[in-house]
Amino acid sequence: MIDLNFISRFKTKAKYKKTYKNAKLSYLNRIRWAVSMFYFGMGLCFATWASRIPDIKTQLDLGSGELGTILFAIPLGQLIIMPFSGKLVTRFGSHRILIFSLLFYVFSLTSLGLATASWQLSLGLLFFGIFGNLANIAVNTQGVYTEELFKKTIMSSFHGMWSLAGFIGALVGIGMLALNLTPLIHFMIVGGIVLLLMVLNFKFLIKAKETIKTEKKKLFSKPDSALIWLGIIGFCCMASEGVMFDWSGVYFKDVIKAPGPLVILGYTSFMIMMAGGRFFGDGLIHRFGRKPVMQISGIMISAGLFTAVFFPYLIPSTIAFMFVGLGVSTIVPTIYSIAGKNPTVPPGEALTIVSSVSFLGFLMGPPVIGYIAELFGLRFSFAFIGVFGVLIAFMVSRIKAIQ
Repeated sequence: MIDLNFISRFKTKAKYKKTYKNAKLSYLNRIRWAVSMFYFGMGLCFATWASRIPDIKTQLDLGSGELGTILFAIPLGQLIIMPFSGKLVTRFGSHRILIFSLLFYVFSLTSLGLATASWQLSLGLLFFGIFGNLANIAVNTQGVYTEELFKKTIMSSFHGMWSLAGFIGALVGIGMLALNLTPLIHFMIVGGIVLLLMVLNFKFLIKAKETIKTEKKKLFSKPDSALIWLGIIGFCCMASEGVMFDWSGVYFKDVIKAPGPLVILGYTSFMIMMAGGRFFGDGLIHRFGRKPVMQISGIMISAGLFTAVFFPYLIPSTIAFMFVGLGVSTIVPTIYSIAGKNPTVPPGEALTIVSSVSFLGFLMGPPVIGYIAELFGLRFSFAFIGVFGVLIAFMVSRIKAIQ
């Protein structure tokens, strides 16, 4: 198997300043809040784009297949920067790369509102994918550093902030639609909010020095099989999540025939439950165990998607999308936690493998849905993704590392 994650050859170990190690809890909490706001800013940018996809689709007169092709620009951008993003974060520091990448992530979002032709939208999404990937790696590195300072698991709360931003972004999208504001004005307003969050919090990002050691590694290497299976579970989960981000609005507009601003109702209900599930997920796992929670989560994903397919009406589909939101909420944070404790692979390498495979599902799922929808209809494409939840439950029962 080709090891695309050759950046993991650069072994890094963070060295914190004494000011961090001896800091009061109040200062550590300020650091945690600052990192949370960068997660929030990233989630708000992506949710803002997702909330206006149906509007932009209509504005540019795009078919489902054409939209699917254009959406491939985001994973293409990620693939272009993927071989370099980890190295950039290691060499220049996650705090610097996070500020740089999120700044251009905002500019890329604004450029999407300027698109008047499909090629312009594609180019904007390409850069949206490039800077999104850079910001994703940098902010998660900051999350790991912060977690080490607190000596306890808090990564799920960071992902919860990203999801909370998605919910708020959906509400803002409803308001912008109700006010008949164009996507450009909408994107500029949100961009200004994110820039303000950056100005208020960038000073509190962790500045950790890293020692870099290179090791020779074969171009073709076989990763730990357990990590691959965890990555596949993450792929199925994030494909479902990505479809909800990019296609839930279109589904409510074209299939449910939701009136006016209610086209975002499905997306909003999904984000509410996903955000809530991530904030309370750690408690559920502590009480019932990882395996039962993940199995039930997979079943909920399938049940929600199949319900929306067989009962394409406003209220049943809204409730169905809530089930999908709950289902996807705990799976990815849980597999990241399991991967980081792998006994044979260093945490950094393990997380790189799992997150890379998982995130491909998030980026490639929505474009594939466009092609399936063009051939067989949007309801059939949602049913196709619904099978992924059953696959998750099955794979969880077979992997010994999940207890």
